[in-house]
Amino acid sequence: MSIAIEARSSSAASVSGGSAKTPATAPALQVIRRNGSVTPFDPTKITIALTKAFLAVEGNRAAASRRVHEIVEDLAAQIVSALTRQGDHGRTFHIEDIQDQVELVLMRGEHHKVARAYVLYREARAQERAAATAEVEHSEQPALNVKARDGSLRPLDHQRLSLIVREACEGLSETSAEDVLAETYRNLYDGIAAHELTLAPILAARTLIETEPAYSEVSARLLMDQLREEALSFVSSRPERASQAEMAERYPEYFRSYVARGIATELLDPELARFDLERLGHALKPERDMRFQFLGLQTLYDRYFLQTRGVRFELPQAFFMRVAMGLALREIDREAKAIEFYDLISSFDFMCSTPTLFNAGTPRAQLSSCFLTTVADDLDGIFKSIKDNALLAKYSGGLGNDWTRVRGLGAHIKGTNGESQGVVPFLKVANDTAIAVNQGGKRKGAVCAYLETWHIDIEEFLDLRKNTGDDRRRTHDMNTAHWIPDLFMQRVAEDSHWTLFSPDEVPDLHDLYGRAFAERYAEYEAKAERMELRIARRVRAVDLWRRMLTMLFETGHPWITFKDPCNLRSPQQHTGVVHSSNLCTEITLNTSNDEVAVCNLGSVNLANHVTADGLDRVRLAHTIDTAMRMLDNVIDINFYTIPEARRSNLRHRPVGLGVMGVQDALHTLKIPYASDEAVAFADTSMEAISYHAISASADLAEERGRYPSFDGSLWSRGILPIDSLALLSDARGGDLRIDTSATLDWAPLRERIRTVGMRNSNVMAIAPTATISNICGVAQSIEPVFRNLYVKSNMSGDFTVVNTHLVRDLKARGLWDEVMVSDLKYFDGSVGAIDRVPEDIKALYATAFEIDSHWLVDAASRRQKWIDQAQSLNLYISAPNGRKLDALYRLAWERGLKTTYYLRSQSATHVEKSTLKGTDGKLNAVSGSGMVSAPDAHEAHVPRACSIEDPTCEACQ
Repeated sequence: MSIAIEARSSSAASVSGGSAKTPATAPALQVIRRNGSVTPFDPTKITIALTKAFLAVEGNRAAASRRVHEIVEDLAAQIVSALTRQGDHGRTFHIEDIQDQVELVLMRGEHHKVARAYVLYREARAQERAAATAEVEHSEQPALNVKARDGSLRPLDHQRLSLIVREACEGLSETSAEDVLAETYRNLYDGIAAHELTLAPILAARTLIETEPAYSEVSARLLMDQLREEALSFVSSRPERASQAEMAERYPEYFRSYVARGIATELLDPELARFDLERLGHALKPERDMRFQFLGLQTLYDRYFLQTRGVRFELPQAFFMRVAMGLALREIDREAKAIEFYDLISSFDFMCSTPTLFNAGTPRAQLSSCFLTTVADDLDGIFKSIKDNALLAKYSGGLGNDWTRVRGLGAHIKGTNGESQGVVPFLKVANDTAIAVNQGGKRKGAVCAYLETWHIDIEEFLDLRKNTGDDRRRTHDMNTAHWIPDLFMQRVAEDSHWTLFSPDEVPDLHDLYGRAFAERYAEYEAKAERMELRIARRVRAVDLWRRMLTMLFETGHPWITFKDPCNLRSPQQHTGVVHSSNLCTEITLNTSNDEVAVCNLGSVNLANHVTADGLDRVRLAHTIDTAMRMLDNVIDINFYTIPEARRSNLRHRPVGLGVMGVQDALHTLKIPYASDEAVAFADTSMEAISYHAISASADLAEERGRYPSFDGSLWSRGILPIDSLALLSDARGGDLRIDTSATLDWAPLRERIRTVGMRNSNVMAIAPTATISNICGVAQSIEPVFRNLYVKSNMSGDFTVVNTHLVRDLKARGLWDEVMVSDLKYFDGSVGAIDRVPEDIKALYATAFEIDSHWLVDAASRRQKWIDQAQSLNLYISAPNGRKLDALYRLAWERGLKTTYYLRSQSATHVEKSTLKGTDGKLNAVSGSGMVSAPDAHEAHVPRACSIEDPTCEACQ
């Protein structure tokens, strides 16, 4: 069978004759042939090539079919159009770009048999070429010159190119340096710019990720070579390069110079120079630079590593040590603790949140993740809150604002004897402020507005994210969330009425919850019936609930969160009220006019604490002990931008220890996410984390003293998170559908807390970890895998993601091949529809939209009983309807969940299916150092994470 489009001596394709529907005047494009020569692009060769492809699969009957000829003409036109668009401004592309487009249009057009045969043929030819060139000596490589920045030419250093590629593949048995070199040379040409030469091997390795995930590590190691040259040259003020092997000796010297240059450029805290840099430099572990996946290292480069004027001078181990030093500033033996902290985060056993990684060890060390505020009902209070948002967001804080106190539309304003325009116009201002303060270009400012369900403006609040209507009453960039009292959910279940009020007439409802709220609410309803309130409106509770769910499905907002569980189970009931959650719905802390709640986050990588035999409790205990000390240190070291945040954080000292890599842990244990075993694992693993986190805080209290507001807390009364379920159950009249079993002996810990106290008012919260999980190379938070093969988009570009666990298991059964890759693309990253995949593999690797969401709620309910705060819980529905949404969110409330996060639904249309080559990311690390981003080989995409998954919701990870 001969169906490939190959380069020939006279053209860019293997066929002649035929025609395609091309533009009258095509741009002047050029094609790089496999021998390195460049020829004009000839668009007339493609139709015959496609016809041959159909003939090879379907036989001569295809040639006799007018329909097939029409299909071929249309496909050829698509290919030429795509290539022409790519070729704007005179772009030169490779012969395989054309082949990529052929493969793409065949897959997109669902000509699956032809596409599969085409993929297999291309792979066979590629292997033949690789075998033919595998042992070619450097002297036999084409004579190529490299153009420097000043325009001068120098011979290509074939030996060093081979060295860095082979070093990148070292220890990765499934990879081939020859394949990477062959792909690299395929894209080189005489006179190539130096920055393009640096890019070439990285891109070459990246194109192989879809068939072998280990090439993600190869790509990262090749990127490391470029980063080493950039950082070493900057700190030494002269051009320098080093291999990974050489860094074992060079890292300590580099580290001392790095600290000096960082202080000189005013990017590092001068206090770091007082550490024993010799000791710390020799504690660095250069081999850990080789553990990154490409997405993780690229993300660090783009947004985390210190840089000046676009030049990054912070290598990964220096970065981790800088963070560790920043957290050890006030320790007695600073060097010992810095090394301990460094070992923990550089091993990926635990990772600090993004603000801590950004700012630790810098002159303005704003290390906290989340800030919660409550907005007062006057202009001074409203605009102070907006100003506070700007100051808090400036240094990477994620924001949650409670707007319930602001009077509603039509309410009386005594000072002007006028009527209020309601809360919406002020939300518009808060929305625009979040966009204006974009955290130094590192990521967008992010804020979530909360409103209680009884507020008179709740219906307008529902419409804030709509794309239609008066744009002055829309907040397209702000997240929104409901703060729902239990009474509303009970009214929905009863199909009863619900009354909306303006908060200036019912001010105490804001601070009430549980039975006290229900009683007072009924009194206000009676007053409304007697016409004693200026503004009140009765609606049917079910109708409002349905509209809430409808808008959640249509716009992704407002999210569903529950006021009463957050307050009834809060350890700090004696000091105030929880009026909202945060940006990502996992923080539940008190707020008031005088206190802005602050939370300090980090996450345990559960994947590193699980073996095939189960949870490694010894390693987990060590990780949590160290992590809790790091989080507690954040509170004292932190740079506070407003006094209310400092007052609150020092008084209550809350931290939020979370978890990530749960899906990876389940894969290691061979437990399907949709199973009773997975629900049980969620229970027992979170119980262990809860036990050790609470115990570690008690240890810190014994060493450093209890937090100032401890007396009167649930902790002081011997009521732990598991015990507080009884308070919620009692408020609901015993109607709480949640498992209350335990496996550990909690009695001694209760007694110890009564004796020594707690260092932290709150200790656990599960954040989304969208970014830090990328750094560690694991699945985010508690999420099921989105797809087994897809392209992930974030602020660093587009990245191929392949489920390495699936690849490992398919290889073990002899099922991993090009056909499997093609099938995964065709079925949107799902193995469920692939016949030759065994049923146990299908169950284990079912994707998020293939799992009934009740399993997510059940597992979350088991975790929630151990957590003193909340968890960011995304819910997935493949074919949503009103009945499913109603049942799902009522179940979440019945199972005692405090909050939910995004509702993710699947588009009714299929995503594009294509080869991954050229689509998996912009090499911004290279463009950041003066290099241009590599253009994609074509415009197509494999399955992508849904549109909700974007960089704007990363603030608390």
